[in-house]
Amino acid sequence: MHPDREAYLVNRNVLSRRVLAGVALAALALTGCGSNGNSSEPGGSGGDGAYADLSGELKASGASFPDAYYQEVVEAFKGEASNVTVTYNATGSGTGKKQFGEGLVDFAGTDSLVKDTDGVAAGSFLYVPTVAAPITVSYNLQGVDKLQLSPETLAKIFQTDIKTWDDAAIKADNPGVELPNTPITVAHRSDGSGTTSNFTKYLDAAAAGTWKLGSGDTVAWPASTQGGEKNTGVAQIVKQTNGAVGYVDLSDAKATGLKFAAIKNKDGQFVEPSLEGTTAGLEGAEVAEDLSYNPLNAAGATAYPITAPTFIIVKTSYGDAAKAELVKGFLTYLLNDGQELAEEVDFAPLPASLKEKALAQVEKIQG
Repeated sequence: MHPDREAYLVNRNVLSRRVLAGVALAALALTGCGSNGNSSEPGGSGGDGAYADLSGELKASGASFPDAYYQEVVEAFKGEASNVTVTYNATGSGTGKKQFGEGLVDFAGTDSLVKDTDGVAAGSFLYVPTVAAPITVSYNLQGVDKLQLSPETLAKIFQTDIKTWDDAAIKADNPGVELPNTPITVAHRSDGSGTTSNFTKYLDAAAAGTWKLGSGDTVAWPASTQGGEKNTGVAQIVKQTNGAVGYVDLSDAKATGLKFAAIKNKDGQFVEPSLEGTTAGLEGAEVAEDLSYNPLNAAGATAYPITAPTFIIVKTSYGDAAKAELVKGFLTYLLNDGQELAEEVDFAPLPASLKEKALAQVEKIQG
């Protein structure tokens, strides 16, 4: 974890985590063995001793986009299942899917859907939605603290058709703002990335006819652009370079102290990235039968248009009953108690209907 993010998250979340733990313990003391309608077994919302009998180790890798949230959940889960060790290595979605397909990890985080070329056999996995968050368009431009960008202008910036910040298209999006003629430095992910996939899918949809680079975990960025590894790498390029712009998850953008632009949404409103705007984007998303969904470029006056989902992919069958119970137990915790941690690290929890579908998906995991 980059020092900027580590300091930010420690300062902001240690106290809140302790408060949550205290509230949970107090609630358990009050309710005793009574039922609130949910099962106390992994698969329900958990309760006194729900995870205490679990033991073993889970290894996971994948998306860096939700890493701050997953690390919070892993830390909190230790208090419920002291005999379980869970490690999540933020390698990027592409590497995570590859390692999952090779059997090197028990589950993987990904912000993009599995493709035939990812090395994961069709029918061997399930998608489990976890949280969602905005992808910010973060920038570093001296003297400019507020910036608005339409999808078409954004597309032209990232494919380097627009080369300076005082370009007429940027001026048109920002009436009355004095923009310098500073050269634009585009920062993007150098590794296979679900954040890249979602950002470029957004541009494909919202700036159709303008965006020429296609979409995917990797795209052929112009040679004049700069690549950084993981969201933190892109954030550092932006932070260190006057005139830079890049796409970064909200948690890392805040941790690095970056400014981010308001983006023109489908309803013609310029909306800044926020959890409220993310939730508004989720409300209009259509969920597929496999629980994949796409909240990008959603309609709604308050919807932030670059709202990205993230998933954990798990095996349909682990061939090991104990391992399957560990995976089910951890994911059940993440989808119940763990959802309360999401907003503390700038992620939006799942809507109730999608959360219930995700819990039902977890129950399909076989030993």
